[in-house]
Amino acid sequence: MKLSKRISSVPPSATIAITMRAKELQNSGMDVVSFGAGEPDFDTPQFIKDAAVAALQDGDTKYGPKSAAALREAIAAKLQTENNLTYTPNDVVVTVGAKHAIELLCQVLLDPGDKVLVPAPYWVSYPEMIKLAGGEAVIIPASGENGFKITPEQIRQNAAGAKAIILNSPSNPTGVTYTPEELTALGQAVLETDLIVISDEIYEKLIYGDTKFTSFAALDPRLPERTITVNGLSKSFAMTGWRLGWLAGPSDVIGGVKRLMSHQTTNPVSFAQAGALAAYTDPRGAEIVEQMRQEFEKRGIHIAQRLNAIEGVQCIQPTGAFYVFPDISAHFGRTLHGVEITGSMDLAKVALESAKIAVVPGAPFGEDKCIRLSFATSMDQIDKGVDRLAELLG
Repeated sequence: MKLSKRISSVPPSATIAITMRAKELQNSGMDVVSFGAGEPDFDTPQFIKDAAVAALQDGDTKYGPKSAAALREAIAAKLQTENNLTYTPNDVVVTVGAKHAIELLCQVLLDPGDKVLVPAPYWVSYPEMIKLAGGEAVIIPASGENGFKITPEQIRQNAAGAKAIILNSPSNPTGVTYTPEELTALGQAVLETDLIVISDEIYEKLIYGDTKFTSFAALDPRLPERTITVNGLSKSFAMTGWRLGWLAGPSDVIGGVKRLMSHQTTNPVSFAQAGALAAYTDPRGAEIVEQMRQEFEKRGIHIAQRLNAIEGVQCIQPTGAFYVFPDISAHFGRTLHGVEITGSMDLAKVALESAKIAVVPGAPFGEDKCIRLSFATSMDQIDKGVDRLAELLG
């Protein structure tokens, strides 16, 4: 059967492909250390699961869940108290994950040919979502030498003729977080243009060291009317499989998203929203998130130190999320297990098939010099996997 040109032009997600292959090998009995998955290795807190079960038992299984209005109110309150952003519940839309929120925004904001600025390295799905909406991704490179951060001048240089920019801090795949001062400078550059900002803040709660998180829209009183904030519960509350995200922004954009959702998903799973409400309103949520954050911070420090001890590997210390993005290009040109390593795709393939380590190649993230490793796994698995990588590259 002939598929559309639209879908035929889109490759599968590299992160999902690697994770699924690792699981296939594990299911066949192989001892594979997986650094591929972008999800916490912790379980969803019990009180959140209990809230969802209670809603299910109470018959909250229809369109328009009972907790929908209360959840939007809770998100608006969270934005006010934690992010210094004022939105009404009607300015918030709950979506089927943060990924769905960004895809909806691409469909609502972009006409064919519209350009969107995408700093690289980028999350693998940004360019593909833009492409599926008929837009064009304009890649702005941010090298490791610059800490994987773009500059205000790069925004000014590329803004002409562009409609939007996607910003992601803390970053997937780099683990880098812009400081409030750096974001303020980017915000001033945006205000000199006509750009709309999609601020992907899904890793907001996972920040480390002296890093301070600031929502982009809160940097200047003029930015909320130009910014759509995207967030969710997957990473902070270990709720990846629940598929619950949200966005908040100007009323015209929110109206467009609601119209589109009325023809797509209608609303996320009804009883799952009761769990989300508990996550945002029960004080136990903040305590559990902080416990996870502290554990991730320890792992991030450890894995970066271990990787930097491998000859020919350079790794920036992560300040957010649960990824490291080491530069392994010093090993390009070598032959490992009979395979000539010409880039990150070759290295990732050899690592998985020969060393039984699942890492994600950097090429689909826009930086072929690097590979992505998720440290959302135990210290024992981190050490076992890095030992195998050191042996492979030794």
